[in-house]
Amino acid sequence: MKFLVLITLLMSLTLKADKQTNFLIIMADDCTYNDLPVYGGENALTPNIDSLAKRSLTFNQAYVAEAMCNPCRSELYSGLYPFNNGAAWNHSSSYKGITTMPQDLRKLGYRVGIAGKTHISPKTVYPFTEVEGFDQKCVRNPTLGHKTEGIEKFMAEKEQPFCLVVALVEPHVPWVMGDRTQYPDKKIKLPGNIADTKLTRDAFSRYLAEITYMDGQVGDIMKSLERSGQKDNTLVIFTSEQGAQFPGCKWTNYNTGLHTAFIAAWPGTAPQDQRTDALIQYADVLPTFMDIAGAKDLSKYDGTSFKKVLTGESITHRKYVYGIHNNTPEGPPFPIRSISDGQFRYIMNLKHENQYIEKHLMGIKGTGELNNRYWGSWIWESTYSPDIYSLVQRYTNRPKEELYHTENDEYELKNLAENPEYYTTKKRLKEELIKWLQESGDPGVDLDTLKAQQAARKSEHIYKPK
Repeated sequence: MKFLVLITLLMSLTLKADKQTNFLIIMADDCTYNDLPVYGGENALTPNIDSLAKRSLTFNQAYVAEAMCNPCRSELYSGLYPFNNGAAWNHSSSYKGITTMPQDLRKLGYRVGIAGKTHISPKTVYPFTEVEGFDQKCVRNPTLGHKTEGIEKFMAEKEQPFCLVVALVEPHVPWVMGDRTQYPDKKIKLPGNIADTKLTRDAFSRYLAEITYMDGQVGDIMKSLERSGQKDNTLVIFTSEQGAQFPGCKWTNYNTGLHTAFIAAWPGTAPQDQRTDALIQYADVLPTFMDIAGAKDLSKYDGTSFKKVLTGESITHRKYVYGIHNNTPEGPPFPIRSISDGQFRYIMNLKHENQYIEKHLMGIKGTGELNNRYWGSWIWESTYSPDIYSLVQRYTNRPKEELYHTENDEYELKNLAENPEYYTTKKRLKEELIKWLQESGDPGVDLDTLKAQQAARKSEHIYKPK
């Protein structure tokens, strides 16, 4: 009798383990969300992402806290805002002492791996199992392809559930992958925040070719998941990271910087071919995974679980999403803080008297050559075109406050901060942003200085609980 009870118990435990949800994150690199057709993009060909969206719940309102690679990935993997995980500027390190996706999910029995780009540190804080097959360097070698054998093997092992991040390096500059002949310069429809010059069209064509190349990788990854036999038991997330390396996108707090694509396929659980306006942020992803995996206490995270949105039990999540920018080491100090309720975005430029300069647009160190040659064409053409001059001004000279009705002004070109009609909206958002900054312990202007950055890098990076 005892033997039969033991067998029954073991069978029930095995059945429970078999039902535990796997997690697969597919992340693009520097891809502006609304350049994808699923978000209204009018140029790029993305059949695999489009197909995934038809089997998914697509989030219309998903955001990163900081529109640069290292901080947004640190937010995603830690569930903490930049102030609390320590990675508050590019190429920075997270605090020693915090635990992140690998440690937290391993406690619940998961294997946690990453393939492709990492751009997080230190490894002791982010001890992912490294899986081969995808390029780790975002400055891409066009002779290198990708192989899916490694990720397929990782996903196929059924002794434990898995969490796997496949971090692609497209469409990060220098835009050398894909077939740009699919995108003739003259036929491209440029977004409203991108100046129309010959060199810009050339660059945008190469960028679109990389989006399509990235889409092919998404298709290969999904085929590997299917061959692994784990498709029906895996929550798949596709996300586009922050905006592309065009002025007004990456390294800004504008909508085309912080807004990210977020598509969730969860067979048998999440709604299919539907969209949600629920506000979410990268900090919410890890607590959501932990919630699904069975964790009871999620209080250590800044983010909160949106599991109920994924299951269709709720159509709302957050009231606000938050953004920051610290320009060091990408240029002179220009700290920015922002908040959005999904309809309106309020931005504070803490050093608005400074000119905004981002070095990747200006030149390649030691060569005197422009890194992105199209930016020089913006400056030149601004002499003759009031529209281009306005875009150059918008990018380099910012007012103290900015307010945009993003719902009606997707590229945030009309600043309403001084419009008395929107005084109440600005006041509400400003008060909520200041409250968040105070609760987060934001040091403000002092954070975005070379001295502060150097001091932080030399520090022990010991986590101090909130």
